[in-house]
Amino acid sequence: MGHTLLCVLGLFLLNTRLQCCHAEDALTLKTNWSTSYTGETVTLACDKSDGQDTDWSYTFTRNNNKLDFCKTKKSSCSFKLMKNDTGQYQCSVFQTKTHSTNQSNIVSLTVLDNPKPALNVSRSWLSPGASVTLNCSVTDSAAGWRFYWYKAVANLSINSNYSYELLPGKSNGTENNTYVVNGQTHTAGYVCRAGRGNPVHYSWYSKPKFVWSGDSHAPSVKVSPDRVQHFSSEPVSLSCEGNQWRVVRFTKAGHLSNCSDWGRNNGSTWTITNLTNKTAVYWCEFASGQFSNAVNITLQSDIILVSPVHPVTEGDSVHLSCKVKNGSLSSNVSFYRNNTFQKYTRAELRISAVSKSDEGFYMCRDAEKKSAQSWLSVKSASPENMKRPCTLLLIIGLVCGIVVFILLLLFCYCMKSKNSSFARTTLFQRTNQGFAPDQVVNLNETQPQLPSSHLHDQSGDVTYSLIHLKDIRKTENSSAAEETVYSEVKLDKAPGP
Repeated sequence: MGHTLLCVLGLFLLNTRLQCCHAEDALTLKTNWSTSYTGETVTLACDKSDGQDTDWSYTFTRNNNKLDFCKTKKSSCSFKLMKNDTGQYQCSVFQTKTHSTNQSNIVSLTVLDNPKPALNVSRSWLSPGASVTLNCSVTDSAAGWRFYWYKAVANLSINSNYSYELLPGKSNGTENNTYVVNGQTHTAGYVCRAGRGNPVHYSWYSKPKFVWSGDSHAPSVKVSPDRVQHFSSEPVSLSCEGNQWRVVRFTKAGHLSNCSDWGRNNGSTWTITNLTNKTAVYWCEFASGQFSNAVNITLQSDIILVSPVHPVTEGDSVHLSCKVKNGSLSSNVSFYRNNTFQKYTRAELRISAVSKSDEGFYMCRDAEKKSAQSWLSVKSASPENMKRPCTLLLIIGLVCGIVVFILLLLFCYCMKSKNSSFARTTLFQRTNQGFAPDQVVNLNETQPQLPSSHLHDQSGDVTYSLIHLKDIRKTENSSAAEETVYSEVKLDKAPGP
């Protein structure tokens, strides 16, 4: 009897074990990537080995602490990650009929801060006709990211900040982490970010990167004194054209700030007062979102190179000079381009007709003192500037042509009037003086033709006359009576009709 009870008890325990302690349930982390970031959504799924959900409830834990936001009647739990969600996850399956519990395997999850991409540009200063390549990189660039590209738009209501506009045609992002900008002519700022998943989880925006134009397009920033290098003890003022603007500075160390951080407002200008940054790029930003051209400003303590702050045009004359803060220059001042000696001079380095080959970094040296280097930028004559002389010449040519035409008309009119007056005078003289000797007058040629009724008599005969005027010269014995004019009249019968 005892053996029978032991066998029954053993079968009961075995059956219970088979029902509640079957093969271990599995917890899976449903994500497509090995690294997860704050803000992303993940799903924990507790998969029962027997595939049945009847009378089972689920509990999800992180580091042995129950996740209250996960519902007990569902075998999965989705939630948006936060930084403190890093830990070990497990699910427990409870059967209400048998009051049995089964534990899943443990899944580790590491949550990182939302990434902030780094944006790099192929060039910081524009060259005519050259494209600009943007490169956006994240820590794990191979983890399914797509890249989104934006243009930075000045927002004066936000201190040193911008709003962002998607570049045309890139609303869905690009698989490639590079983007080429063609046709940029003015100063512009760019931003990128990455995104992945469905719905899309976005990274932070990158820091803005700027590609500057030194050309003096409108609107433009003005510098006083108008040069690149300045003595650190002298005031340097910047101003912009138009209303509602700010001046922005980008230092060599990569710090971006606006005029209220480093300058003093003097009505329509800002004066640099914070002189801790020796070299920086300055430009204007407007309420319309536009950027002006940009200028380099370098502060020096004792010697400076005086050079144009804006690009010069090919063919222009350029004068570079050296200036010391105290005292005067020595007899020999040397100039260098790209660290190559140019010439000794007492006054300045002159380039009578500058060309693209003259571009480079220039500096001057006086005895033991030497200035900082400044870039001399040379721009090609723009098509607009080339068209202006042609248009001017065309207008001048047109005006000259009209004037010449008018003068010709006046000349012709005067000549016609003169000839008409001469003809009247000649006729008058001939009338008063008579005909010249031996002149023959053909009445048929010189007289106007009369109507036909006057040429016919009643009998229908036609009379033709030919008069010869003969010169009868006077002699001493001739008298007035002998001055006779003879005429020969020949009558012909008119032909019949």
